[in-house]
Amino acid sequence: MKHLEETPWFICDKEDTNYCAYVDTDSNYFNAEPILLHLFPNFESLPDKEKDNKLEKVALAYQDIITEHYDQLAKDCFNVSSHRLEMKTECVIRSAYFRATRRYAQWITKQEGIEKETLDIKGLEFMKANFPPILGDFFNNILQQVLKGVPHKEILDQIKKFKKQILNGEIPIGKLGNPTAVKKLKKYRGRKASAGEIFSDIEKGAPAPVRAAIRYNDLLKFWNLDKKHNQITMADKVKWIYLKDNPYKIEALAFLDYDMPDKIKDFLDIYADRQKVFESILLNKLEGFFSDLGWSLDLNPHINALSSFEI
Repeated sequence: MKHLEETPWFICDKEDTNYCAYVDTDSNYFNAEPILLHLFPNFESLPDKEKDNKLEKVALAYQDIITEHYDQLAKDCFNVSSHRLEMKTECVIRSAYFRATRRYAQWITKQEGIEKETLDIKGLEFMKANFPPILGDFFNNILQQVLKGVPHKEILDQIKKFKKQILNGEIPIGKLGNPTAVKKLKKYRGRKASAGEIFSDIEKGAPAPVRAAIRYNDLLKFWNLDKKHNQITMADKVKWIYLKDNPYKIEALAFLDYDMPDKIKDFLDIYADRQKVFESILLNKLEGFFSDLGWSLDLNPHINALSSFEI
């Protein structure tokens, strides 16, 4: 039986390379690029499907080698002659992005020998329920293109275009709000507004969505809209958005997608802080992603030349 040290796994880099890209419970993700380049010097010039086939062949060969070495492990470490440990190749991944434990994206091109093209995403923030779907879809599209090797500059151009659409009002406010369920509304709503007052008191520590919901109800009543339109109540699913400077000094306002008075819509069209939406929700996540890639995220319109990066 061959020793692991005699295989290309070790020949191509005996000590310094960690081939394990990610581990989760009983799954191990291995970076096979050094091995493939060692075995096939022309690997980079091959068509993608041929690369996938060679990667699969190498994976199948090494799963058997590793499984065989479990025999020696069982004997040397546990003094037993039989075991139930087995390494099995589950899928071929052309490229992947690992953010943290159970937070990753992988472009799978083969699964258990069957060809497929699928993007498997787990735990990344833009998939969460409180992330605006239109921004999540955009981030998902950017992620797919990065995994497929679209150059850095093209990705930046798309982000600039999308930013312009947000700031110019091409995307409706209703699509930019943060979705959430309002919790503990009664806990944080203090004294109700008296005659001649606009706003109720809000207790300290109230989360931004709760503050935004209370202010929506206050405006609804102040504008005499509460007879025809629903106020926000506990557990309602709402959206909320940051505001720019406005006559009422409101920092954020919630709203109900299915029951938005025209006056509220007009108010949001004027005072919603689209710049803050872009920076605090989307740009914030893109910065972390680009940093992991070693890319710059300079959206200055004067940029003409940027280095490309291929995964």
